[in-house]
Amino acid sequence: MAQNTLDDYKKDQNTYSIDTSKKLKVGIIGCGWIAGDHIREYLKMPDIELVGVADLIEGKAEKFLAKAGAPEGVKIYRSHKELIDNEELDAVSVCTYNMQHAEPTIYALEHGVNVLLEKPMCVTLEEAVAIRKAEKASGKIVSVGFQPRYNPNMQMIKHIIESGELGHIYHITIGGGRRRGIPTPYGTTFIEKETGGYGALGDIGCYALDMVLNGLGYPKPLTVTGFTSDFFGKADDYKYKDVFGVDDFAIGFIRLEGGITIDFKTAWAMNIDSMGDTVILGTKAGLKIPSSGHWGSIDAPLKLYRNIGDTPVETVIPMSPEPPEGVFYWKVRYFLDAVKNGTEAPVPTSQVIYNQAILSAVYDSAKIGREVEIDIPEI
Repeated sequence: MAQNTLDDYKKDQNTYSIDTSKKLKVGIIGCGWIAGDHIREYLKMPDIELVGVADLIEGKAEKFLAKAGAPEGVKIYRSHKELIDNEELDAVSVCTYNMQHAEPTIYALEHGVNVLLEKPMCVTLEEAVAIRKAEKASGKIVSVGFQPRYNPNMQMIKHIIESGELGHIYHITIGGGRRRGIPTPYGTTFIEKETGGYGALGDIGCYALDMVLNGLGYPKPLTVTGFTSDFFGKADDYKYKDVFGVDDFAIGFIRLEGGITIDFKTAWAMNIDSMGDTVILGTKAGLKIPSSGHWGSIDAPLKLYRNIGDTPVETVIPMSPEPPEGVFYWKVRYFLDAVKNGTEAPVPTSQVIYNQAILSAVYDSAKIGREVEIDIPEI
């Protein structure tokens, strides 16, 4: 089940057991890089039968299954429709490139199949609305792939905010990014507009936003002013400049309901080692989240800043060890449990549609050069 507090999370990790009395039939759509993490975890689960995988590229699925050490009998299909039409599935992982997230997700839901959907949720707000509508009509669930939520140090951020220790939160600064980290080791699908849709904004920016929005309880975004650039991807000496069609740097100024603002920055490449720590400002205290070279973990302790009387005080929050199984394991495990138990998705689209709305608004604002309002229809 989804964990509501840090204490619930820690207790569950210590006492958890898998109910093997009911088995689920699972498929994987898209056999690229991230799908390797999904199949690795599925093959650990004693209550899961991996029945089929699908990929458009000839021979890719065969290599994928062989590399993962999948058991014989897993069937291979050339499209998500063939997989879903020919197998009795309880759930699928959608691991396609970003521009193809929505179509197979909606098709699966329309055929009564639950979905573990890799991040970002999709590419446009319109697609996110369509996914939400299909999910609601189907009675099935979609859980979005934000595995950092299962890191206990990430959980601590939410725990501190919900404790009221910070008082009223009024401003957040997020400064994450990579000095050099355009993701091309596995091809160019991340950087081509026709497949990626977004660049750094959707790849790692969505994680940064989820880290703080989840802690806040996902307040509704109201307006966004955004800017994007591709100076590194289009540089004369960059070998993929001719196919680079997304952002390698993005910023946004976001207004949320409740009088909260966010100054947001993310980058795949930049001429600096860091754009700074994430800072959450409250009327009673402030919280500093150290900048990390990668998403999904925190490399140094959180720090709480406040005054006791007239004396400035800093409190270092002790770090907790990550779960030995890894956060990705728990992303998959809690999704499967929600499917079996008929409970809410661990990372529900009702929250992540706000994340998606911000990503889309950053792009929209960057195109027209001014602030845009966010309008999410009732679903």
